[in-house]
Amino acid sequence: MSHALDDAALAQLFLEARTHNAWQQKDVPDSLLVRLVDVLKMGPTSANCSPARFVFVKSAEAKERLKPFLSAGNLEKTMTAPVTAIIGNDLEFYEHLPKLFPHTDAKSWFTGKPEHARETAFRNGTLQGAYLILAARALGLDTGAMSGFDKDGVTKEFFAGTKVEANFLCNIGYGDPSKLLPRHPRFSFDEIATVI
Repeated sequence: MSHALDDAALAQLFLEARTHNAWQQKDVPDSLLVRLVDVLKMGPTSANCSPARFVFVKSAEAKERLKPFLSAGNLEKTMTAPVTAIIGNDLEFYEHLPKLFPHTDAKSWFTGKPEHARETAFRNGTLQGAYLILAARALGLDTGAMSGFDKDGVTKEFFAGTKVEANFLCNIGYGDPSKLLPRHPRFSFDEIATVI
């Protein structure tokens, strides 16, 4: 049965969680990245399409491959992060729908419709990237999501020979709280929401 999370869980996921730009030099083990994917993949996507693909850039060699594609403002924080996730979208995700959504012919909804497939991949892949952030926080990690990079360059470098294109980047590790800026304001309910 579903129940409301307690205040400590809400604080860890949302209310006190922060976007980090500076990192403790503490390893994120591969086993924790596997656990991270095992958690985030359970978040809902339309027709269970699950278009996100993840490359966890961790080694010094892989970081050097990523470096030329980073904007100046994202360079240091990414090169010093224990892990940088490249979140990509598989534009041919629908090839897997017979396995992922077997009760109907969902593949036919996208076959021969590249713009519909791209829009669906982007929307749902972005959702899965958000699930990555929340799952990482739930597992005791900190994150720092970014755009600020050469999307086409990262796509060619890390997804060559596939139908996956880069969406956004997310640094993962254990943040250095001493380097956090004060939290920025948020809108009030009445500024962004209505009940009708």
